[in-house]
Amino acid sequence: MSGPAEHIQPEPSQRTVRVVIVDDHAIFRSGLKADLDSRIDVVGEAGTVEQAIAVISEVRPEVVLLDVHLPGGLGGGGREVISASSQLRGSTSFLALSVSDAAEDVVAVIRAGARGYVTKTISGPEISDAVIRVADGDAVFSPRLAGFVLDAFGTSPAEIADDELDRLSARELEVMRLIARGYSYKEVAKELFISIKTVETHVSAVLRKLQLSSRHELTKWAAERRLL
Repeated sequence: MSGPAEHIQPEPSQRTVRVVIVDDHAIFRSGLKADLDSRIDVVGEAGTVEQAIAVISEVRPEVVLLDVHLPGGLGGGGREVISASSQLRGSTSFLALSVSDAAEDVVAVIRAGARGYVTKTISGPEISDAVIRVADGDAVFSPRLAGFVLDAFGTSPAEIADDELDRLSARELEVMRLIARGYSYKEVAKELFISIKTVETHVSAVLRKLQLSSRHELTKWAAERRLL
């Protein structure tokens, strides 16, 4: 007599994020497209301001990987593309990708509405993770660039509440500071010599203890208390 048939559950389908790549160098676009992992579906490309505006309007991607210094238009580069696509706010997010790490470039494109800013030294896996995070609503910055944004948008400093900090362990405080500075989970794990899973556990604990709901709120909370 044979035993009961096994019921094999199908693996959950992996989410795919629709992306447009905007950069004036075709060879860079090709290389970036090849480096992105299977979670990313590149549905369009553009090399000028005008092309970018047209493609984004037509395909309505979830995320636009946008070069800051882009030819064409009225000279506004990436900022002009974001402004011209304002009708898509809420459905399309912009992640600036540039060779520049100048404070004025970072602040200008964030003021225009970009959800993050990373430099072109980023690896394929890292940019793939950044795209997914931006699509999920996170703000993403290369670590040293987060300070520019905090300086430009931070509110006046508040008194550090000892009871709030006392809720966190020493390790949770370390993780909180790195996450608030814009480090990815992988970067935090490498910095602190712990696993990514452990980082995720600490972040969940920090958000719960501080009654925050996102990395964005955590960054603002830490900036207000001068903890960065």
